[in-house]
Amino acid sequence: MLLELQKGIIYGPVHSRRLGISLGINLLPASAKACSFNCVYCQYGWTKFHMARVSKTDFALPSVEEVADCLRNTIRGLPLKPAYLTFSGNGEPAMHPDFEQIVEAVVEVQKELAPEAKTAILSNSSTADRQNIRRALAKLDVRIMKLDCGSKETFRRYNQPCRAVTLESITMGLIKLSAETPVFIQALLSSGDNGNFGAENVREWIERLKSIKPAFVQIYTLNRGFPGKSLRPLSKEELSWAKAQVLGAGIRAEIF
Repeated sequence: MLLELQKGIIYGPVHSRRLGISLGINLLPASAKACSFNCVYCQYGWTKFHMARVSKTDFALPSVEEVADCLRNTIRGLPLKPAYLTFSGNGEPAMHPDFEQIVEAVVEVQKELAPEAKTAILSNSSTADRQNIRRALAKLDVRIMKLDCGSKETFRRYNQPCRAVTLESITMGLIKLSAETPVFIQALLSSGDNGNFGAENVREWIERLKSIKPAFVQIYTLNRGFPGKSLRPLSKEELSWAKAQVLGAGIRAEIF
């Protein structure tokens, strides 16, 4: 079963497999998913607004002040402070035109009201080639950046990016980001006719990881609803094999 879209700016706290108790920050519309990807495995279903950038003329996007005020009010109303304040939500959060200013405002609220919490992002990496986005990402405590595929063909079929986004631009952006600040790579691996668990794709994925030099790789598989067909979750043995390939390349990895 697919998840419902987030209806507000701040949601949760939710229990994240990777981050524990996390308060989500959604910078995108509540009416439909806006993303530069249309992944066959997305828990929110197919992308309605498939674009590389969003603008305030296209959608009623939250302002810097609205995000900060909403976060401040939510934290004050919580009985326990969250472990993470995480940019995620209904698509790619870094597409918001004021993303850098919003990050700065969220960090200020975190220092004021939740100093023990960390700031994080779950990103599809499609904006990492932009210098201002990398500058904003470096201000967060944790950067969890997507890289599911190594081959261009698998990337086009599995992540279904909009035309302006290429695997090469993502890889180069992640290489630059990783040289500036520690980067975690997340990869959802699945099997089946439309999956990405092919030998050639995994081999090329490992080569890209070697170039990026991430601090850590988080490997996981399907455990929620998804819109695509001919997909199946990996077995424990298959996940362990994928982890072994990453470890063999000298990169830290874990299964989630």
